[in-house]
Amino acid sequence: MPQKSSPSPELLPVSALSEAGLLARIFPRLALGKPHTDATLLGPGDDAAIIAAPDGRTVISIDTQIQDQDFRLVWPNGYRTTGFDVGWKAAAQNLSDINAMGATPTSLVVSLTLPPETPVSWVEALADGLVAGIKELGATRCSVAGGDLGRGSEIGVTVAVLGSLDGGAPVLRSGARPGDVLAIAGTVGHAAAGLALLESDNALQGLTPEQRLFLERQCRPQPPLSAGPAARLAGATAMLDISDGLLRDGLRMATASGVALDLDPARLAVLAEGLAPAVELLGTDPSGWVLGGGEDHGLLATFPAGIQLPAGFTAIGSIEALGIEESPVVRIAGRAADTGGWDHFAD
Repeated sequence: MPQKSSPSPELLPVSALSEAGLLARIFPRLALGKPHTDATLLGPGDDAAIIAAPDGRTVISIDTQIQDQDFRLVWPNGYRTTGFDVGWKAAAQNLSDINAMGATPTSLVVSLTLPPETPVSWVEALADGLVAGIKELGATRCSVAGGDLGRGSEIGVTVAVLGSLDGGAPVLRSGARPGDVLAIAGTVGHAAAGLALLESDNALQGLTPEQRLFLERQCRPQPPLSAGPAARLAGATAMLDISDGLLRDGLRMATASGVALDLDPARLAVLAEGLAPAVELLGTDPSGWVLGGGEDHGLLATFPAGIQLPAGFTAIGSIEALGIEESPVVRIAGRAADTGGWDHFAD
């Protein structure tokens, strides 16, 4: 009687392993070259991790990616999302939230929901991407402290991140004041251009290296992690992560601070020029990507007038007082802008 062939290592599904067997594949990949960092006193293996908090305060955030909501396994242009992509993005978007408070990330915990047919190799690549994101983005004090595995109908990746303020004060959204300079660090619109390319019928093989770079910014964001603590030390009055678009996140800052944000159209035009390779292919007005595109995970921050902006920040506007009975608003050259951007439930 013929023997039933075993699936190749690349196609071995997680259902072929026990939970302990899958964890045995993942844990060594999360070691970051050593058992843990100084902040993680007890890492994966027990019922809970133990994290040091010498500052006496812990900064915490959490984010989730769901298959077919936040990413597709296969995009219309032919790009296949790897586990490495999802792991990297899970690290990037969470590390960026800590960065936006002017804090330094110290530990991550990860919850994975996996359909039984998910290849083990895809999950291993996710662990590799998570670690690569931590290392290459410069979160040198951060490690993976633990997590959870579960079964579900689609892939879900939830990461909670902890951070330290190292004795300093957090930079909140609510501190912007009239007269402040409005500045950004990192990119805006690049991830949105990448998403448009992924959703287009322009075959992956025909893209130029410059156009592929936008895909990478969507699948593997590059938040400027050194910029958050630098902004805090430089005296930033307000700051947030640009995850849902410059206008929408700008309105959140305006609302929290009770002010108006006024964007300089000349500075916006410079940002749009950087999107030319995608514009040439898709024929799209890049201002929509600049103003409404999210997921670059740059920083929007305000600084007192007259101070030198920290390295990596570029001025793009100013903060103004509200008129009588005027609601918080984002303006472009003095005119109120239609704040679009991403909304999980409205879009």
